[in-house]
Amino acid sequence: MFISNAYAAASTVPGSDLLSLAPMLLIFVLFYFMLIRPQMKQAKEQKNMIAALKAGDEVATTGGVIGKITKVNDQFVSIEIAANTVVHVQKHAVQTLLPPGTLKSA
Repeated sequence: MFISNAYAAASTVPGSDLLSLAPMLLIFVLFYFMLIRPQMKQAKEQKNMIAALKAGDEVATTGGVIGKITKVNDQFVSIEIAANTVVHVQKHAVQTLLPPGTLKSA
């Protein structure tokens, strides 16, 4: 009497399921090109820089220590930070390869 009958909704168009996934796919593509790909490129550049370290390079470590590399091993590098002061750090702690002559101006 006061309550009306409820009927099932009409079926949706069959192609709409694919259309509902389109925003998710678009977001994934945007994330890939704006976040994932640049980060992978930067990691590759860092790995190549660490592999190419040699004695005489001027570097900055993640701890902020700057100096000149005196010796390179498989896992470690020796960095001269002052006259007759050498510290040994792991290779992956080297953050930046500085341009030659940076230490003379600092």
